[in-house]
Amino acid sequence: MSAKQQPRHRPKPCNVVELLHPGTFVTIENHPSDLPPFQVIECRGGLCKVRQQTWGQHVQWEVEHRRLRSA
Repeated sequence: MSAKQQPRHRPKPCNVVELLHPGTFVTIENHPSDLPPFQVIECRGGLCKVRQQTWGQHVQWEVEHRRLRSA
């Protein structure tokens, strides 16, 4: 193969984040095993609002998206 025929390899993107829809259950980095997963309320601008089901509808916590993983 000549240099012109060699396949080009694209670098893998390093900023890929998981798409988290409202209602998705997630864990946070270093999530304790005895703590239930959080429920995503919404994600915008790199921040996600999450809550525990036992907290009620009006108690929320804002967490950086990069710290969350699907449960």
